[in-house]
Amino acid sequence: MTLRRPGPRAILWSGMTAYAAGFAALSVLRHRAFQTGRFDLGNMVQAVWSTAHGHPLAVTSLRGDEISRLAAHFDPILVAFAPLWLVWPSPDSLLVAQAVAVSLGALPVFWLGRKHLDSERAALGFALAYLLYPPTQWLTLNEFHPVALACPLLLFAVWYLDEGRLLPFAVFALLAAVTKEEIALVVAALGLWYALAHGRRYQGAAILAAGVGVALVAIEVVIPHFNRAGSSSFFQRYSDVGGSPGGILRTAVTDPWKVVTTAVTGRGLGYLARLVLPLGLLALAAPLLLFAALPELALNLLSAAPTQTSIHFHYTAGLIPMLVAATVVGAGRLARERPHRATHLATGTLVLALASNYFLGAIPLWRYFPGGEQHQATAARATRHDRLAAEALRLIPGRAVVSATNSLGAHLSARRRILSFPIIQDATWIAADETSPGYADRLAPLPTAVQLSWLRRNPEWRLVFERDGILIFERQG
Repeated sequence: MTLRRPGPRAILWSGMTAYAAGFAALSVLRHRAFQTGRFDLGNMVQAVWSTAHGHPLAVTSLRGDEISRLAAHFDPILVAFAPLWLVWPSPDSLLVAQAVAVSLGALPVFWLGRKHLDSERAALGFALAYLLYPPTQWLTLNEFHPVALACPLLLFAVWYLDEGRLLPFAVFALLAAVTKEEIALVVAALGLWYALAHGRRYQGAAILAAGVGVALVAIEVVIPHFNRAGSSSFFQRYSDVGGSPGGILRTAVTDPWKVVTTAVTGRGLGYLARLVLPLGLLALAAPLLLFAALPELALNLLSAAPTQTSIHFHYTAGLIPMLVAATVVGAGRLARERPHRATHLATGTLVLALASNYFLGAIPLWRYFPGGEQHQATAARATRHDRLAAEALRLIPGRAVVSATNSLGAHLSARRRILSFPIIQDATWIAADETSPGYADRLAPLPTAVQLSWLRRNPEWRLVFERDGILIFERQG
């Protein structure tokens, strides 16, 4: 009796299952090792918890105000996670859902490869390369962000648009657009690709106009409506080039060299290399589809925040699908006259993605090999300190108003009101980690130390837990 070798589809589903299971487990373990934060996982948890309890997208701001999540970002897709929370009320549910969703992006990559390369084996190579692509893996592990869902959603949108199936395209494009405000600009760029590459000018123009319209409504109407300051604070990152959407456009027209010099820096070039080289530059053979990555790429390169030019964060969510899809379509063009090249191109891309993963990827196994990626390689390992923190947090009632340092706050955000220590206001409980004095997603050791010193002397507060730098205070009376 001879064993039958698994076909490409069986291998694809096995790879997707392994990816979803492995990265879901890693994400949950990292959370239990207190590698997540009130910003950003806790912020999403509170928005989902509030929605599930009748307060749609309500969150506590960094300053302690009760606001809508839409005051910061246009990501109403978070509402869809409320039913999941009611069934599985844990941050783990969001982390697992994100890993599963990103893994599903391999399906449209496979379909695109099968269509453009006329080979399931070649299509399998590109689908597995997507799963091994370092930015894909870091996107999955970067806590939980609704914009991460844009990655698989945009890949499905590209597939249906390439097939000319506009109704399912519209569904996936709309879902992607409600994961974050700028994603609609990526959809708009896909309309331009459809008009020029497929010759569907009217339909492409309609998609372009709809994408731009949704982005403008999100940025200029929805966010200002919910934000008391009138606009998102994230525009401060673009102060060098205008500080607002209109300001950036004015700078691009009046001083284009300023835009170029801001974007093209050593940090920016390194970022581009980490995005493009692991896919072998095949995307350059499909320039119109590659152009769809430009909106997100420009936002990242022009930002003063270094996290936006790193593959370790969620800012690649709108880039990955365009780069991967353009790689597949570009390979199809290169193999059009010589079909035997298809398998070679897919194999080469897969090998390059694996090699890049060794040096840049998120698989902890690489730390045991010379030159392997060491970044956050032990982040999923819970220490004695982490176990003590988990024990301490169990003392805090579920309905209490809490002020917490960032790493502890991610585990306390499923409640109506949570403050960021050292802000106290109406908190009745305080949870602080002296070894990780986080405020928002940054360290603030001096304010934390000053506030803790005051609390120790204040008779209004009782220290109920103190071990290994973990402090729990309860307000008296």
